[in-house]
Amino acid sequence: MDFSSDPIGYAIWDFSTNGSSENIIVQSDMCDDDLLQPSYLCRSFEEMPEIEKFALLNVDGKTLDVGAGSGCHSLHLMEKGHEVTAIDTSRYAIKQMKNQGIKAVCSEIENYNGEEFDTILLLMNGLGLAKRLSNLDLFLTKLKSLIKPEGKIICDSSDISYLFKEDDGGMWMDLNAEYFGEMKFNMVYKDVESGWFDWIYVDPKTLKEHCEKVRLSCEIIFEGENDHYLAELKHL
Repeated sequence: MDFSSDPIGYAIWDFSTNGSSENIIVQSDMCDDDLLQPSYLCRSFEEMPEIEKFALLNVDGKTLDVGAGSGCHSLHLMEKGHEVTAIDTSRYAIKQMKNQGIKAVCSEIENYNGEEFDTILLLMNGLGLAKRLSNLDLFLTKLKSLIKPEGKIICDSSDISYLFKEDDGGMWMDLNAEYFGEMKFNMVYKDVESGWFDWIYVDPKTLKEHCEKVRLSCEIIFEGENDHYLAELKHL
């Protein structure tokens, strides 16, 4: 099987098929390496953090689960009677979701064209899929085009400005960077690497400013640990 450039799909497939517990190594350009257990990607509703539980409890109607991964959120919603379409760019994550009976599509959200939804769900820093601040308006506009007039987008991110705080309470920033929330990551599982890719964490104030630009309302509906928050966006 060819898992090239798909460590997340490999880890999901390996855990689901073989029960592998080998960690995914998460490398970034700003922090020390972190470890992610494949079992966490396949967690049950009971194992999810409160912010995710809250998000799932606020889903209405027909739902598009963006960046669905193993499909754990989609599965819970299906169990609750929701019609769900899951999309992800990982071929092997898609394969595992289909094996579980999930309607899954391999696609970037920017290239997805389908029916309108009552809810679009983007969890695990779903706004990171915008990659860079300069792309956020187009990203939000695309999501907006896929929700019904009374529909909503439920998404999460984090304000990571705390990473730049000095001991005296001041802040340091890279003046050459476009936005402090922009990072680069590389995922490694066994002998498979994703390659470095752009990822963004959007603070609530910046998200609200960009939502206004594209005529979306933005309400912060849950605040979690480490400045992690959940937002609900709707047509204005």
